[in-house]
Amino acid sequence: MTNSPVAVNLADKLSQFSDLWSQKKIADVNDYEVKLAKLKGEFVWHTHEDTDELIMVVSGRLTIQLRDGEVTLGPGELYVVPQGVEHCPVAEEETAILLLEPVGTLNTGGAGGPRTKAPEPLA
Repeated sequence: MTNSPVAVNLADKLSQFSDLWSQKKIADVNDYEVKLAKLKGEFVWHTHEDTDELIMVVSGRLTIQLRDGEVTLGPGELYVVPQGVEHCPVAEEETAILLLEPVGTLNTGGAGGPRTKAPEPLA
């Protein structure tokens, strides 16, 4: 039996969930996970001590607050938060993002707390 290659359609995957600040795994790349999330409001200040974090906006607008400034992203734009840099994502409107992070990276980094969630796989 041969598996046919199938493209991942981001709009289709995003239509499968509505919960906010909950990462959904859509693919694996070596030791990395490709994840989608929907955001609205402000997250928690946190760092990822052992890895960079790639964040790409699919729809909406996202501001990534940094202690020494901020980066605002629109659809099709990405930013790599360097390893160990404290940051806090803020979305004034519902925003869909794609994340690329090593397997096991916690969404709240070292901050922990009630918003810490493991990514859930999407079919």
